[in-house]
Amino acid sequence: MLKGNGMDRRDFLKLTSAAVPLAAAGPVARAYASPLASLAAMAPPSDRVLVVIRLDGGNDGLNTVLPLDQYANLAKARANILIPEAKAVKLNAATGLHPSLAGFGKMFADGRLRIIQAVGYPNHNQSHFRSTDIWFSGSEYNQILSTGWLGRYLETVYPNYPDGYPSKDFPDPPAVQVGSSLYTLLQGAEVPMGMAVASATSIYSLVPAGTDIAPKTPAGHELEFIRQMATETQKYGESLKAAVAAATNKSTLYPATGNKLSDQLKGVARLIAGGLQTKVYVVSLRGFDTHANQVLAADVTTGGHANLLTQLNDAIVAFQDDLKLLGLENRVLGMTMSEFGRRILSNASLGTDHGTSAPLFVWGAGVSGGLLGVNPTIPAAVTVKDNIPMQYDYRSIYATLLRDWLGVGAADLAKVMLKDFPFLPLVGTPIVPRGEAAAGEGLEPNFPNPFRGATTLRYRVPSGERVRLRIFDTRGGLVRVVVDGFHAPGSYARTLEAGRMAPGTYICRLEVGERSFQRPLEVMR
Repeated sequence: MLKGNGMDRRDFLKLTSAAVPLAAAGPVARAYASPLASLAAMAPPSDRVLVVIRLDGGNDGLNTVLPLDQYANLAKARANILIPEAKAVKLNAATGLHPSLAGFGKMFADGRLRIIQAVGYPNHNQSHFRSTDIWFSGSEYNQILSTGWLGRYLETVYPNYPDGYPSKDFPDPPAVQVGSSLYTLLQGAEVPMGMAVASATSIYSLVPAGTDIAPKTPAGHELEFIRQMATETQKYGESLKAAVAAATNKSTLYPATGNKLSDQLKGVARLIAGGLQTKVYVVSLRGFDTHANQVLAADVTTGGHANLLTQLNDAIVAFQDDLKLLGLENRVLGMTMSEFGRRILSNASLGTDHGTSAPLFVWGAGVSGGLLGVNPTIPAAVTVKDNIPMQYDYRSIYATLLRDWLGVGAADLAKVMLKDFPFLPLVGTPIVPRGEAAAGEGLEPNFPNPFRGATTLRYRVPSGERVRLRIFDTRGGLVRVVVDGFHAPGSYARTLEAGRMAPGTYICRLEVGERSFQRPLEVMR
């Protein structure tokens, strides 16, 4: 690590994370466009994206996901803020949602929302700063880590970053966060693994690289590194602006004003639709530290918390609608995170104080929907010390999404998560990481590739299962269904005719039961 005058790479990048607008773009050509090389080189499979929404401040889980079967005792504990049972969005007889989450209720009914009950960690710390650090780093309660769990993941995909990046095969930033500086969440061993954009609307200038020769001194080496990062950041800025210019949002559901989370997700949808190959996006919604005025006394379904949940609901509903209209919904999965929940017992200020475990949402077309876990038990007599016992360690959600959604193999998963955690049923069609398929199972490279008229697709099935072989474009849109039906064990070959497929890169995806494999193929002019 380069050091000089008290500043190292990590310090410098924390202070100078590049800021580029999501909503503004100039007439910039898409840089470094080499989809075939990128898809072939990237591991894990490159078409899936994870969006993380931080609910900053500690969301009140008991007024978000209502344990209706515990309602009598809950009413004793928080009579001044509790949502009326009749106003709840019913998921089933025992569980409901805050009335501001009607869109979440529909997503749940459609199988596109997974609610994980009572997510936390052992020996929960109720400090905003320390608990946030734990959630960002993926650490134990008594362990200090300087890296983030997503930063460590991205280091497995972008080895030696930032040296050699951006490149033809990896033209775009590993991660994009909306905010003036990157969270520890995206911190790698030496540098942050991504770039920040200041906001969804404002434009910030990129730092130009110097042209004179840096002196061969410790300070000169530091200056040289700063210039290298400025140059790479500028290239990434051009890449982002080009992606924004290449796409437009299609959903009409985005709120016109007053929803900053919606503005952020609208920009994220546009970046993905514009062809950006970034794997991870991080956005945030502030204001969940609701010690006072969480509700309005005249109507407890309104107030600060209701407004926040309305923003969350409306932003995600619009984002999902946009992804569907853009043909991207099968590529994107989202999750919420908040540093802690709130106490069972409300306070006299129409609010709630710092607590421990709380529900977490995972959402998208690729989710395995439904409720995971049981409603927390509310004692008949609640004291100020009572909290929600943990049912699921937050790191089980991380580990599951890394393995099943992003295709991280066992060896890399151990590096990222640092220890083993139970996997949860969160992803509808998990990816089998490269090299970890069952013996005799998988998708072979097509031949010829690239091709004009036709190519042969070859695959192996080790046991009798339903098999789907489909072709997608690089935005996730379905182009062709080659095979869909039950297969006996064996090796198979199918001919794919180019037909009306436009020249370019496509994804050939094989699904055997719940396991998924994919390879790029190229149609020539």
